[in-house]
Amino acid sequence: MSTVARVDGVTKRFRGVTALDGVSFELQRNGIYGLLGRNGAGKTTLMQVMTGQQVPSAGSVELFGGHPYENAAVLGEVAFIKESQRYPDNFRVRDALTAGRLLFRYWDEALARSLVRDFDIPVKRTVKKLSRGQLSALGVTLGLAARAPLTFFDEPYLGLDAVARQLFYDRLLADYAEFPRTIVLSTHLIDEVADLIEHVLLIERGRLVLDERAEALRGQVMTLTGPSTAVDTLTANTDELHRERLGNLTRATVRGRVEPGDARAAGVELQPVSLQQLVVRITAATVQKEPVP
Repeated sequence: MSTVARVDGVTKRFRGVTALDGVSFELQRNGIYGLLGRNGAGKTTLMQVMTGQQVPSAGSVELFGGHPYENAAVLGEVAFIKESQRYPDNFRVRDALTAGRLLFRYWDEALARSLVRDFDIPVKRTVKKLSRGQLSALGVTLGLAARAPLTFFDEPYLGLDAVARQLFYDRLLADYAEFPRTIVLSTHLIDEVADLIEHVLLIERGRLVLDERAEALRGQVMTLTGPSTAVDTLTANTDELHRERLGNLTRATVRGRVEPGDARAAGVELQPVSLQQLVVRITAATVQKEPVP
């Protein structure tokens, strides 16, 4: 594997407000990353810094070995598609597609036309007259057809209905399988993308609180339900994310290893945790440990 992006100690402040606080991680070539976190956690700011749209207050960003700020060679390898994408007032859909063909050096015209057909996007209509769903469909079409080696999707698919979102996920996976690249999905629809994501990045209050492969993460977090004393013993050497007592029973969600045989012998039930619940629990635990000043 080779590194396509390196974020090193990035901090970003806006008028005294810290949007990013010492964020460091790497993106490897050919992988689908989930950039997760609550509204206002810093996800969009992070992507703006990584794509040269914001300059960090401290720290550095490298993409493909170069800095992204006003660097055409580096930015030519990147696509950043966001929900609030803006277009000139007189732009028609066909104009946006033409711009994509001119802007993105890896653009695939056949894929773009196929997506326009699948999403039923009216190419002669002005962009400002598109419905929210059609605007979202245009955004994901541009992002997929760009085939940029590093592609960021900042929730442009939120306006799609469930059927159209599934179409997007299916087309993304199919195209990724044929043309591997590094894709970052920023989303609140965690359960929907759980099977897509290979690596999880979780942002909370501007800090990176989780940087882990999804497969490894699923095996690390579990919920135990059983007699309180037994649960206490089994979870003694784990990182507790959530706990609730129901009489003599305890339900605890922990990060760490608990042997299934030990749990059965103690009369404790082990249950896997969905990615959605995992993010909720880790976020809540982080908030409890770091209260707002």
